[in-house]
Amino acid sequence: MLDATLKTQLKAYLEKVTQPFEIVASLDDSDKSRELSGLLHDIVGLSDKISLREDGRDSRTPSFALNRPGADIGLRFAGIPMGHEFTSLVLALLQVGGHPSKLAAELIEQIQGLDGQFNFETYFSLSCQNCPDVVQALNLMAVLNPNIRHVAIDGALFQAEVEQRQIMSVPSIYLNGELFGQGRMDAEQILAKLDSGASARDAEKLSAKQAFDVLVVGGGPAGAAAAIYAARKGIRTGVAAERFGGQVLDTMAIENFISVQETEGPKLARALEEHVKQYQVDIMNLQRASALIPAKTAGGLHEVQFDSGASLRAKTLILATGARWREMNVPGEQQYRGRGVAYCPHCDGPLFKGKRVAVIGGGNSGVEAAIDLAGIVAQVTLIEFDSQLRADAVLQRKLFSLANVSVITSALTSEVQGDGQKVTGLVYKDRNSSEFNSLELEGIFVQIGLLPNSDWLKGVIELSPRGEIIVDSRGETSLPGIFAAGDVTTVPYKQIVIAVGEGAKASLSAFDHLIRSN
Repeated sequence: MLDATLKTQLKAYLEKVTQPFEIVASLDDSDKSRELSGLLHDIVGLSDKISLREDGRDSRTPSFALNRPGADIGLRFAGIPMGHEFTSLVLALLQVGGHPSKLAAELIEQIQGLDGQFNFETYFSLSCQNCPDVVQALNLMAVLNPNIRHVAIDGALFQAEVEQRQIMSVPSIYLNGELFGQGRMDAEQILAKLDSGASARDAEKLSAKQAFDVLVVGGGPAGAAAAIYAARKGIRTGVAAERFGGQVLDTMAIENFISVQETEGPKLARALEEHVKQYQVDIMNLQRASALIPAKTAGGLHEVQFDSGASLRAKTLILATGARWREMNVPGEQQYRGRGVAYCPHCDGPLFKGKRVAVIGGGNSGVEAAIDLAGIVAQVTLIEFDSQLRADAVLQRKLFSLANVSVITSALTSEVQGDGQKVTGLVYKDRNSSEFNSLELEGIFVQIGLLPNSDWLKGVIELSPRGEIIVDSRGETSLPGIFAAGDVTTVPYKQIVIAVGEGAKASLSAFDHLIRSN
């Protein structure tokens, strides 16, 4: 199952196991069960502290649980955790085997203090780059607290469950049989939902912090670079982010970040955060900015307010809140979001195996999505507003070579249709004839560009007609002492490498402002 290189790497990791434990597999006579059995035999052959039993009686087959003698651990994988979930498997093996987690001590204490019964089920796909964060967080919580049980389920392998629960987006998380959440979540976010008082306590702590010299709002590539450059100057630096990594977390393949030949978004996001943590930077996660109150006098303090109720003050600000997927804003889109309307073909594509889907958007993102989906689904219809596709020629050639792809141009999507539970089709307007046409399908993937996360700044700071923060060559905004960087600004070409440079530039400009104003 595992090749020689992977076995060597895994063996090195498993040397960190300090406490014996067993793997209990529930198998049948299917090919997938034999495949899982091969994987598990490979694992136990690499460590004398891990044993294997294949007499499990779980209703989901193939699946396996990790059990440590003398400990009540409710951790199970239903499926074969390869692809993006192989890292989740390795971490689970280490943590059940006694290797400590890198999670902050206060979060570990909060997890261990949770009282009640929490039975989690997470549906994932092996191609989903958002799923491992959820799986790894809940697995760790199951190791730390016997009141927490977690089963990670490969939705592509357990299609009957997916159909029954009408799951059309991953990760989908269920708690005690009820939908708990969808999309990327880490341990801190899960805890915030479970412990309702945590957010208020955290907000009070944040509001009590002394003013920063530089406060970076946003934790994507621009925000990370800005924080590093500020901290290296030896000044008091903070980063307040809704989620560290930003939109990079939703990016599958990155092949144009100079000096890094190839990586994935979540890996780059973790690397950015680890780099920031090498410096004296106060990182404050789960903080979504809601209002900006500029300083009333020269040399005064700017204030940023957050949805959590917290507020932070700083001598200078760097706004790096990035951008988000642009929505169609048509009837039915919000109603069926996560129930057929999706924005990540890599994550949710496997759930539409053998079905009919549409891709909205004929740029590079839309054409790439259609190409990827064509290998999974029965039929892809790409719908483009313009009279021709805007994607690179090489991508268009590949698209038109695929037998199960059709393209409709000069079309305006006007409505998402459904049966109350899931998507059943869409309506589009032919821009040439003004006629309305219907398509019967099960999924819609929206790929029509980005919107800057600047709604909270309207009326306070100067924005472009597209909602981008207007900046000059130094990254300065219309307000003295407030700078901006990355995809939220008017800087052209929304690329990671450009955002990093702009973040560094804005930070240097902020430092220059500090020393001149003081």
